[in-house]
Amino acid sequence: MAWPITFADVLAARDRIRPHLAPTPLRSYAPLDAAVGAGIRLLVKHENHCPTGAFKARNGMAVMTALGTEERRQGVVAATRGNHGAGLAWAGQIVGVPVTVCVPRGNNPEKNEVMRGFGAELVEEGRDYDAAVEVADRLVTERGLRLVHSSNEPQVLAGAATLSLEVMEETPALDAMVIAVGGGSQAVGAMTVARERRPALKVYGVQAKGASALHDSWHAGGVRETRSADTFADGIATRKPPALTFPALRDGLAGFVTVDDGQIAAALRLLLRTTHNLPEGAGAAGLAGVFALREQLAGQTVAVVISGGNIDQETLRRVLNHEIA
Repeated sequence: MAWPITFADVLAARDRIRPHLAPTPLRSYAPLDAAVGAGIRLLVKHENHCPTGAFKARNGMAVMTALGTEERRQGVVAATRGNHGAGLAWAGQIVGVPVTVCVPRGNNPEKNEVMRGFGAELVEEGRDYDAAVEVADRLVTERGLRLVHSSNEPQVLAGAATLSLEVMEETPALDAMVIAVGGGSQAVGAMTVARERRPALKVYGVQAKGASALHDSWHAGGVRETRSADTFADGIATRKPPALTFPALRDGLAGFVTVDDGQIAAALRLLLRTTHNLPEGAGAAGLAGVFALREQLAGQTVAVVISGGNIDQETLRRVLNHEIA
């Protein structure tokens, strides 16, 4: 298969975003290692420290700085549950590109507030993320906007890959990365860098059981869609495998597991207690996956990504009160 991006694309994206985004911290925590056990040494990549509170600031800036003059004038449109739209809006505000964001009805109000704060126009329509994608497709036709899909976009993948490039450059001995998958930009980015810099490194994918389309497709060896995406981890709540990332995920992942919302909530509480950083559900799913893969990862050095920290107050209250099971 043709790989969706090259390592040269990743290096170029890093050069373009570096004036706007400093590398995020990569840290280890003895209490977290002790809680995980099995001799696993965890490294935590803090993408929650990005300007928008999530790694998708990288993706947004990588796209915006690669647009042509006419595309910048026309503006871009995207579908999101929050972090992708915030990343685009933040980057668009800096480089002067109008951003329209399509979100499903009833979307996280705090994420909506952030996107509007970065200057985005919000269109609230559809029952979930995949329905919002259809709305964005319609606006491309109606308004002549440039679509920026959260995964089916090479520059998005290149931007996401820069976080794994930072991890691998900073860590001399790394055995594996365990990455939450919604559309797959982080995981494909990690595999792209590993192919060039760490061929022996294994990348594992994690999805929520209530939104397992990519996981199910990976195990079936072909595309499978789900009727719903039911998880409090809204950053990974997707029903359809993206066309650009699925072939790479299918061929490159070392393994793929699901975790339920109770496991994600437990991982979120553990990260909060041991790192004193607040992850959102998608940002804790990688750690939940480490517990699911503990036998395979025993004795290894493993990186996980707090991909974002944009959890709303009500969901956080439910997590802390053990109301999500």
